[in-house]
Amino acid sequence: MSNEFAAIPSDFVVLSDVVPGIIQEIRYYSTYNFIGERIDGYEEPYALLTKEAARALKSAANELNVMGYRLKVFDAYRPVSAVKQFILWGIEDQDIRMKPYFYPDLEKQELFSRGYIARQSSHSRGSTVDLTLLDMATGKELDMGGPFDFFGELSHPDYRGITEEQYDNRMTLRRVMLRNGFEPLDCEWWHFTLKDEPYPDTYFTFPVSSQYLRK
Repeated sequence: MSNEFAAIPSDFVVLSDVVPGIIQEIRYYSTYNFIGERIDGYEEPYALLTKEAARALKSAANELNVMGYRLKVFDAYRPVSAVKQFILWGIEDQDIRMKPYFYPDLEKQELFSRGYIARQSSHSRGSTVDLTLLDMATGKELDMGGPFDFFGELSHPDYRGITEEQYDNRMTLRRVMLRNGFEPLDCEWWHFTLKDEPYPDTYFTFPVSSQYLRK
């Protein structure tokens, strides 16, 4: 049975404090996401994670740095309030302004039935992260053959309707993340959860803000 908690456990951290070189583009703090507005619970554009997940990600980042890459994070801990907003948007909201960019081939209700949006998100447990790779030589994101949060077959990690270079880029990210203790998701190339996550049955509700963690 899962539980929801508003209290912040002592082992949550601001990711950039643990991995100083990490790039952050927290999409749900911005309006550039599949809903088109800032999402509930995102008070600051920071990635928060459990210490265990952050340490594992630091190890992955160090390995990638040697290869000439940096990690870029789009989302990490996601409060339950954000997930509830996703659900209400899918059920009640008629707004489809971001459909051309994020789900051009699907209806809103299909995003849930096909598993692209979960009614309980692993992100709310604090050990899941959405990310991509940045080429340190060019300062640009690697071409993954499809953008973050695109809902469709194109985003499946094993999708082969892309170039060999794009597929290889996905596999580079995947291999390093798996070597460092993370598990992938079968429908999103950017999504990884710490295999031995400390809160496998707990979904947290506290907002995304550094002030609760930096005291």
